[in-house]
Amino acid sequence: MSGRTRIRACPERTCVGCRERSDKRGLLRVVLIGGSCIPDLRGTLPGRGAYLHPTRSCLEQAVRRRAFNRAFRGPGPFDIAELRGHVAQTEQETP
Repeated sequence: MSGRTRIRACPERTCVGCRERSDKRGLLRVVLIGGSCIPDLRGTLPGRGAYLHPTRSCLEQAVRRRAFNRAFRGPGPFDIAELRGHVAQTEQETP
């Protein structure tokens, strides 16, 4: 045998809010479209993406630290109303 394992490695990303590394599947990809931060649920929207834990605390830390400005390499502030709504909905669904 070649010594290779059949387990596929899951890519890791860093949350822009809490700066912790996590599996890509456990994070929410956020893209910038027309000055608004939009959650990319399928991970297929074009453009630069930033990753965030889908929790209110990580979102607030990212806003406070201006992490979206750095991640998207642009001047802010960006509209995060849709992102905030999605995070609130996700937290309600999770027991």
